[in-house]
Amino acid sequence: MSNQTNLSKSKYCAIWQCPKIAWLRKYMPDEAVVDEGVRSRMAEGSEVGDLAMGLFGDFVEIDTGGGDVPDITKMVAGTAAEMAKGTPVICEASVTYNGLYCAVDILRKTGDGWAIYEVKSSTKRRKDDGTYEDDKEIYVADIAYQKYVLDHCGVNVTGTFLVCLNGDYIFDGRLDLSKLFYISDVSGEVANEIAKIEPKVAEAGKLLASNIEPAVDLHENCNKPYPCAFWRHCTKHIPAQSVFDVYRIPFKKKIELYKKGRITFKALLASGELKNEKQRRQLEFAVGNRDDAYVNREEIAGFLNSLSYPLYFLDFETVQPVIPIYPGTRPYTQIPFQYSLHYIENEGGPLKHSEFLAVPGTDPRRALAEQLCADIPMNVCVTAYNKAFECTIIKRLADTFPDLSEHLLNIREHIFDLLVPFQSGFYYNRAMGNSFSIKSVLPALFPDDPGLDYHNLDQIHNGGEAMSVFPKLASMATEEREETRRNLLKYCELDTFAMVKVWEKLREAAGD
Repeated sequence: MSNQTNLSKSKYCAIWQCPKIAWLRKYMPDEAVVDEGVRSRMAEGSEVGDLAMGLFGDFVEIDTGGGDVPDITKMVAGTAAEMAKGTPVICEASVTYNGLYCAVDILRKTGDGWAIYEVKSSTKRRKDDGTYEDDKEIYVADIAYQKYVLDHCGVNVTGTFLVCLNGDYIFDGRLDLSKLFYISDVSGEVANEIAKIEPKVAEAGKLLASNIEPAVDLHENCNKPYPCAFWRHCTKHIPAQSVFDVYRIPFKKKIELYKKGRITFKALLASGELKNEKQRRQLEFAVGNRDDAYVNREEIAGFLNSLSYPLYFLDFETVQPVIPIYPGTRPYTQIPFQYSLHYIENEGGPLKHSEFLAVPGTDPRRALAEQLCADIPMNVCVTAYNKAFECTIIKRLADTFPDLSEHLLNIREHIFDLLVPFQSGFYYNRAMGNSFSIKSVLPALFPDDPGLDYHNLDQIHNGGEAMSVFPKLASMATEEREETRRNLLKYCELDTFAMVKVWEKLREAAGD
């Protein structure tokens, strides 16, 4: 086995997805935009990978050398030694061949050979017809590359498997790895992919040896499976207002329009290809540089008339443990740990507020559900912004706590959605752009109010940051924990206060 390592499996997969990604990672890595979502997925992947190592019992994990950069020479030697001993399960098994390198998540001894198990943190669920969801092509390419390298190292590969989280697994209080993970035999798909590897490797060699950025235009894979970290770099030639900023056009359609030259808002309007009223309104307001608002007073009034006093404004914050930790939950189940509730008991009455934030390190669901029932009476009007989220959370709480289900489901049945007037096109101004989320609508309606600016909050500015920081509370020192709790409460409180202000603006627009 050679110790030369020019092409890892991650680089190969980058070439497979888009040659430009691999080149940019080598020559212009600082151009990548790594957001909190990407970091979170990376952390989830590590957590799942570490847990999966125990899937087949005792295992040996190959030592990476302890430095910031893995010592590949040491890892390859360690792997060879363990394979020679016939170690049943080797994790991070590392091999090289002719400049190609891969570390196999799990290499399992099977009679006269070895089976490859690639672990992913995505979920796989059973469909209504009893079959399971298809495996992502990029996962198959990843495993095929590993098999190719091992084959050429003289390893008899007896099986190729993909290990995903079982999206149907329900945690009962004791983690069962055999049920938590779903293992797919992908030998057929891998066999079809193997023939593509040598041409891809040859392409990679030429590409990465050149310091000239490859001329690869935008394509469908720029958004698969997630938006590319180099999107900002690759779209420097795109004007500030482009087809990629238009409301609710599927990415595939955006690429089609881009390739047809329908790039600017002006060109899109002139083409007449967009018939959706809300899309055309966005383009017309932007091209006309309009500072007024489109207001359908009759429809807004109709929506407002569906609301009644006492009127409640509700917002939840949740965490999504990749590995379920609370009974009755699945991987990535959204667990509510906090809510804010503003309410007005009668017309002209004062605005009141209630809130809940769970005790760190505890299952928050029961305490939250009980206080929610205490805070919101039955048969009252509740509003949420994008109510599907709140309705889903409440339904799960009702299923979990049957003694509270009547009250919880009553709350759910009386929730109205403040998103409707904007998503339905009853109210629009240019500042909303292509989004009707509360984070877009609020500054569009109140551009000069610092008290409604999420940027002015301390520490917590969005739901992702709230989701990230809450699990860390339990391990914080007392002073830091109390400060972070205050910041969580302030953030969530602003979410429902924002809803109140939006409701007031709608009343003003309707002439109420």
